[in-house]
Amino acid sequence: QVQLVESGGGLVQPGGSLRLSCSASRRIFSNYIMGWYRQAPGKQRELVATITPYNLTQYGDSLEGRFTIARDSAKNTVYLQMTNMKPEDTAVYYCKAFYTSTYWGQGTQVTVSS
Repeated sequence: QVQLVESGGGLVQPGGSLRLSCSASRRIFSNYIMGWYRQAPGKQRELVATITPYNLTQYGDSLEGRFTIARDSAKNTVYLQMTNMKPEDTAVYYCKAFYTSTYWGQGTQVTVSS
């Protein structure tokens, strides 16, 4: 069974930073596109960022510049660095791996509030 293990969520003040981590098996990490999606209360799940095994990245609307996705092949881990965070970034953030199949992590809560 494929597991995506997320960590790093929590409470942060507006303007602050947070880093999320998502660890996968070597097989998944090496072959699948990895990404982060988020879902705020009452809203649809939306793209935050994705990264391919060749380090090609894609970002959701207006997020590039504040958010950065990166891969660490030595740790089979994908990171989402979030900076200058805003209250509207509050959501449950999900890690996703997709290629021949699609897998989701359990989600981690991120709350931006003073």
